[in-house]
Amino acid sequence: MSFLLGAARQVGYVVRDIEKAMAQWARLGVGPWFYKEDVGTTEFRYYGDDSPPPALSIALANSGDLQLELIQQRDDAPSLYLDTLRQAGDAAQHIAYWTLDRYDEHVATLLGLGYVEGHGGRMGTRGRFGYFVHADLPSAMIEISELTGGKGEHFERVRAASVGWDGRDAVRRLTATGLARP
Repeated sequence: MSFLLGAARQVGYVVRDIEKAMAQWARLGVGPWFYKEDVGTTEFRYYGDDSPPPALSIALANSGDLQLELIQQRDDAPSLYLDTLRQAGDAAQHIAYWTLDRYDEHVATLLGLGYVEGHGGRMGTRGRFGYFVHADLPSAMIEISELTGGKGEHFERVRAASVGWDGRDAVRRLTATGLARP
């Protein structure tokens, strides 16, 4: 627990093959995975400049109260996801702290400690997100994620689905309006 940011809530991994990564984590008993092939990022900044949003696929699942996020970038738009893949390959990339009403305060705290926003934005009407890096500890990337616009409720559905999960229906594909029907 950070006395500045609260509890760490998520570990994010960048991967080249999200389907393969979901299958591997499911074999380890982590799931079910809520997978969205096109997350539809609507606002995006890369190191402070407006930038074309990257084409992203994201999958979420919980292991207890910790959420795991798998991220596959499907184009060459500038992002920390692509930077990480180029530098380290498939890897754990960030730890996330969530907030309902302290986003600006948390961002100000990180900036005051010498962090810079590597990238940030918004996905549709959901809350803002920002990824912060520090030159003295580049491997400690921090995401601040705002839980407004339905994001918090979605994260709770992901967590609730993991409770007592029996390994069946390991991947639940999402559309813009909810779960896809088979």
